[in-house]
Amino acid sequence: MRIHDVAALLMGGQACVLYGAAEFSRDADFAILASPDNLGRLREAMRALRAEVIAVPPFEAAYLARGHAVHFRCGDAETRGFRVDVMAMLRGVDPFPDLWARRTTWELPEGLQVETLSLPDLVASKKTQRDKDWPMVRRLIEASYAQGFDAPTPERVRFWLRELRTPELLTEAVHRFPDEARQAAEQRQAVEAALAGDAERVAVCMDQEEVEERALDRAYWTPLKTELERLRHDHRRTS
Repeated sequence: MRIHDVAALLMGGQACVLYGAAEFSRDADFAILASPDNLGRLREAMRALRAEVIAVPPFEAAYLARGHAVHFRCGDAETRGFRVDVMAMLRGVDPFPDLWARRTTWELPEGLQVETLSLPDLVASKKTQRDKDWPMVRRLIEASYAQGFDAPTPERVRFWLRELRTPELLTEAVHRFPDEARQAAEQRQAVEAALAGDAERVAVCMDQEEVEERALDRAYWTPLKTELERLRHDHRRTS
């Protein structure tokens, strides 16, 4: 992506690895800017990898703008079989320019730079209906809490109080940061319960948060899945 100057942010399992919450992944997921120029650069990058679109939807701006993911399978010697998935819109996540402004840049060995979603944006992107994503959300935030325990910046504290999904850690955090917790409690019932010392209610509130996010994700994807089924049917009919 960088060689072809594609405006893209790594997300998904590969990004989770960089943030210290390892996840095995056979593909790379990117959030991309769906401008004509950037899509042209992405097309060149995929051509260099001899990557072809897998089934549906086709690689067209209209599908990306509606929230679909476009899937590529690489065919060159070094990356043969590797999958690259791109999206221009994600449920519950801000538009790409905002994501780009908040991005995290990683310096890897041999001078390689990788741009990823910021941790809060990555967490937001993982709040889906899929069972495998919620343990990863928890691990991402736990890793952030452990890594920043001795350097609790105001931004980190707000993030932890807003997102921690481990009842014991949230209870610990509200006792460490009571003033911030009282403010956060206005927006999150789990924090309110932790301030009251009600451990059982903390867990119940967290479970309800997950139920609500899963429902929102299902509602978001229902019309997109219907469109995909129609596209698959048309693809099979014309193949």
